[in-house]
Amino acid sequence: MPFIIERNDITRMRVDAVVNAANNTLLGGGGVDGAIHRAAGRGLLEECRKLNGCRTGEAKATGGYMLPAKYVIHTVGPIWRGGGHGEEALLRSCYMNSLAVADGLGCESVAFPLISAGVYGYPKREAVRVASECIEAFLASHEMTVYLVIFDRTSFEISSELRGEIEEYIDEAYVSEHEDSERTYRNRMAAAKLTLKKADSASKKEKREGAGAFAAECVLYDACEAPAVGPFDLDESFSETLFRRIDESGMTDVECYKRANVDRKLFSKIKSDKNYRPSKPTAIAFAIALRLDMDGASDLIKRAGYAFSRSIKFDVIIEYFITHGIYDIYKINEALFAFDQTLLGQ
Repeated sequence: MPFIIERNDITRMRVDAVVNAANNTLLGGGGVDGAIHRAAGRGLLEECRKLNGCRTGEAKATGGYMLPAKYVIHTVGPIWRGGGHGEEALLRSCYMNSLAVADGLGCESVAFPLISAGVYGYPKREAVRVASECIEAFLASHEMTVYLVIFDRTSFEISSELRGEIEEYIDEAYVSEHEDSERTYRNRMAAAKLTLKKADSASKKEKREGAGAFAAECVLYDACEAPAVGPFDLDESFSETLFRRIDESGMTDVECYKRANVDRKLFSKIKSDKNYRPSKPTAIAFAIALRLDMDGASDLIKRAGYAFSRSIKFDVIIEYFITHGIYDIYKINEALFAFDQTLLGQ
């Protein structure tokens, strides 16, 4: 754990194993296959010659050679022929067999490309769905960090319907935030000006340039500033609140950190240090795992020193999913990635 979607060049990933979207010969080709062979050097090709190829859906491992990864796991994805020729089953086999090989090699981290979504023509959105479902299913019973590496953000797609709904929600949130800010600003300015007028009148009785007018000017200046974050109960830390919430939910620790897409080691660190302060995405990830509503989520992240803001796109996207009762962290992260935002979890 966890599952991370990352925009990168897979040949530069510092992981235990990278997965190569190979062809049946395993002797190199175009796209990811060619890039991995070029980066690994001639030694990879020589070892591949000894493997006698690979059938579609299966996976075989070699050394990483000049790559920063220890191993290369070669798998052959299906060519898209309309979806009626067992393509999805074969694509699922690619992911599950590659993960099984990585597990057998003792890998703690593995990086996948989006298999078959290039020249093999598999629809990108469907390819993402299959990859996510396979990786999620594997991580439910294994401890491993799995990357889905996207070279070009345009190759990553979420449904047009979901994108449209999120964009509309963001637009509405920004308009609401702007209107609220304008209303608050006008009210505070009106009150400040009234204070200034009264203070100025009083100052004339004492001294035209006395302390009264200066103090009133400070009130006017303060009125233009953003309001401070309100006080909150410091009796319970983030860690204490989190573990109380976990107990109340009835789920186990393992269920919680897996649902939060958080690494077991980080979870242990939070549990052992009641004053540990996680990042905002990690704090929100636990709110998602616990299926908290906006009030509950706001209270939890407040314990780590954070707050939601309707003027921040990341926060508004999280609010969209919580208010719609969608707590699938993988789906949320896919949307965050599509909108070029930080992902939840580690």
